[in-house]
Amino acid sequence: MKKRPFIIALLVLCVIFAIFVGLMKFPALLSSGATSFSLGNKVGVVELRGAIADSKNTIEQLVVFAKDDSIKAIVLRVDSPGGGVGPSQEIYSEVARITQDKPIIVSMGSVAASGGYYVAAPANKIFANPGTITGSIGVIMEFTNVLALMDKIGLKTRVVKSGMHKDIGSSVREMTVEEQALLQGLIDDVHSQFVAAVSEGRNLSEEEVRKLADGRIFTGKQALRLGLIDELGGLRAAIFEAARQGGIVGEPNIVYPEEPSVSLIDYFVGTTLSKVEQFMMTNQTTGLQVMWSPAN
Repeated sequence: MKKRPFIIALLVLCVIFAIFVGLMKFPALLSSGATSFSLGNKVGVVELRGAIADSKNTIEQLVVFAKDDSIKAIVLRVDSPGGGVGPSQEIYSEVARITQDKPIIVSMGSVAASGGYYVAAPANKIFANPGTITGSIGVIMEFTNVLALMDKIGLKTRVVKSGMHKDIGSSVREMTVEEQALLQGLIDDVHSQFVAAVSEGRNLSEEEVRKLADGRIFTGKQALRLGLIDELGGLRAAIFEAARQGGIVGEPNIVYPEEPSVSLIDYFVGTTLSKVEQFMMTNQTTGLQVMWSPAN
């Protein structure tokens, strides 16, 4: 009998804790728009933000929504200056595949350029704001040469390599004419892949795309005139278009990907690593990129 007050107090504490956790999570659900309580037909929204360093999360989110029969269409919100060639191509391929079974509408934010445009090209329809920065259809590699600085401070390096081109792009020696030609061939090949992808995704001839594919950027208004996007409008306009193409009548239920449960420490560590990764992706000098940067 003496234990009963202790047990009751423990149960009361557990109930209070459960209510507290629920109250903490409920506003987050409301603010994110993501809810498992949504009834009826839904539009899923996947966000692609920042430099494209990896395709895993974006593809996983697209696949989850593609397999969910209650989600009738997907909006891909792109706010990215581009990034790595491989990840951009992987997302492009997944978008193209899913559009065969379920509509994908792209909504461009502030910037959807280079790789950010690459991933958008195969969508069923592309929306952009009049002032969105897009285009930048091109490929870039950058190399920094520090040979003069090393000579000034008296540093020397010795390289042992298995082949004459193993240290191509080295920052501690001058690039040869042959090496520059090899790298230019690499750039031209990937650029042709980019042009072909835009041509197929936008139903434009490769000749038309090549006229625009010199790396220049466009506003959303210019891109509409050139056939690179379909309509001017923001995220809400894209959501309603997705609902229409998905056969939804009236106000659609909007669903965002579920946020994984993480501890506070994991959250801060993950956020820090993500920022570092984006910084490195934006500032690296040797990677092959479909990236737009005002500095370029």
